[in-house]
Amino acid sequence: MRWLAVALFVVLAGCRGGAGAPDASATARATIPLTIVSGGKRHAFAVEVAKTPEAQQRGLMFRTTIPADGGMLFAPYPAAGGGAQVASFWMKNTPSALDIIFIRSDRTIANIEADTIPFSEAPVSSSEPVSAVLELRGGRAAELGIGEGDRVEW
Repeated sequence: MRWLAVALFVVLAGCRGGAGAPDASATARATIPLTIVSGGKRHAFAVEVAKTPEAQQRGLMFRTTIPADGGMLFAPYPAAGGGAQVASFWMKNTPSALDIIFIRSDRTIANIEADTIPFSEAPVSSSEPVSAVLELRGGRAAELGIGEGDRVEW
């Protein structure tokens, strides 16, 4: 009978939520170093990588905070492979404005869609076929002077 009481205690303790339960948004996420070389300056970031179709579909949806030196890299884009293609994103379920940076196969920036509108379902597209896409906190590219033709290293 004592083992039943101990088992019940363990089960109930494991189901307990509240202040002690970890929040999914606070969970540490794996990142890689990424650098953008712009006008002789090097801007360092630590970004998550969305490699699978599921991760690329989810992207930064539901994120309320994005670190100044953080973001998400979609590489290869699309996750299924197949080389460069015109990329199209939307902001549905994304409460934070983003800078969406479209990257060519040679790792130079094709175009930047800056300060995208949170929750918008309007498509945000690359100006040409790309092989990777980088999402940064909205306004960050302009703050750092990042622009078309700059090089992205990861």
